Amino acid sequence: MARVVRFIVGWAIFAGASVLFASVHPVPLDKNTDSAKCAECHADKAKGKFTHSAIATGCTSCHEIRVNKDVTRVKLITTTPQALCLTCHADKNAADIKGTVHPPAVRDCVKCHDPHQSDNKFQLLKPTSGDKGQNLCLSCHTQGLNVPSGGSRHAALDMGCETCHVTHKTGERGKQEFDYHLTKATPALCIDCHDAKDANLIKAHQGQPFAGANCVQCHDPHQSRSPKLIQAFAHPPFAMGSCETCHKPAVNGKVVLTQTDTKALCVSCHSEQGQKIDNAKVPHPGAQGECITCHNPHAGKTPGFIQPDPVSACLSCHSTQADEFKKAHLHQPAFGLGCATCHEPHGGNNEHLLRAKGSALCLECHGPDARPQKLESEHVLTIFNGQVKLPEDYYQKNKVVILPIKYGLGHPVLGHPVQNVMDPSDVTKVKTHIDCMTCHQPHASAQAGLLIKDQANNMAFCDTCHKNRLGLSK
Repeated sequence: MARVVRFIVGWAIFAGASVLFASVHPVPLDKNTDSAKCAECHADKAKGKFTHSAIATGCTSCHEIRVNKDVTRVKLITTTPQALCLTCHADKNAADIKGTVHPPAVRDCVKCHDPHQSDNKFQLLKPTSGDKGQNLCLSCHTQGLNVPSGGSRHAALDMGCETCHVTHKTGERGKQEFDYHLTKATPALCIDCHDAKDANLIKAHQGQPFAGANCVQCHDPHQSRSPKLIQAFAHPPFAMGSCETCHKPAVNGKVVLTQTDTKALCVSCHSEQGQKIDNAKVPHPGAQGECITCHNPHAGKTPGFIQPDPVSACLSCHSTQADEFKKAHLHQPAFGLGCATCHEPHGGNNEHLLRAKGSALCLECHGPDARPQKLESEHVLTIFNGQVKLPEDYYQKNKVVILPIKYGLGHPVLGHPVQNVMDPSDVTKVKTHIDCMTCHQPHASAQAGLLIKDQANNMAFCDTCHKNRLGLSK
């Protein structure tokens, strides 16, 4: 009974707070006041160059008037602006959209849109062109604002972000035009402005065919610290303009290499990788073929120039993991940074091509002794003794959790073991096997916490091991 009373009181406080935080209207109104009365003071809400179509349905289609003890308050008919917008714009509901959704669209429509009227298309608060302070997109994004000395900036930025982007465009995850909300994928997008038959472009590419290439593999579409918008990581022969190192003159519009195939060409410089592929205790079948299946030979956004990106390159073969990509909660290194963060892509000595055995793999990032090394010359951090390169802001940007583990204890609660529990009667024998994979999935989960079998993070999960909660034993 006491619990019921507390619930009723709590609900009353919540409901009262809802009214309390509604706007107090400066003059008394009847709760059934019509829109014509609103327009006597708020006529400006319907006079913009672009007016929300909901205005025509009347103010009370979105707002409600509450009168309590002669105090008039006006509030939305829903608890949040987002919920209100979705009553008409259900196609924008992020929960129902498959693919990458623009973050503000997940929770806050009015961060970009005026709900009544605007001088900008789609009732945007600001235009999508102009400098910082004028351009709505640059309220959050910084592309083109901080070009390093000696770098380059794409002139298309001056034409406005909507030249290339459609903010709410979504579709199959992993496809370029949907992941980046583009009007169309490259190279078609680029060729809209850059004529592939232009003599200057042909000369800049040293006569090599480029019309069907993915332009953003070599060029950053916004800005670069290098001339000609070259991507952050460039293959040295390409960066130096030494195309003849790998190419002969094109024949009939086709690429001609200096070697019989790309693998023979690549190992002529990268012999250590060729040896690793041939001598690996656990070989990677995907590394046995052509190097350009996974690597762009010129440049890329990430070290190694993985194409089309470090995730999709692997998922094109690994269908089971591709299905996990559809889950709600993804492990950032697996589906953000790339599979090679944890796996040896050319072949290794550990099961599943993992870079380390057991929990040592996870603790490379999450352990109390994690010590990523900074490589100043490349603006990256390195882990696994320099084998893996991370963006220099990776730990801060992704809020990497460092676990307070000491003597094999400390996660998820103080004193909980994170490694094998040995038999007290014979310390050479394992009583209970424990590592990170005992509780967590490495790639994705339907629930937060990436717990095994997509289980929720609650006591029921703990009960799978701890049958006796008082003794916390099996």
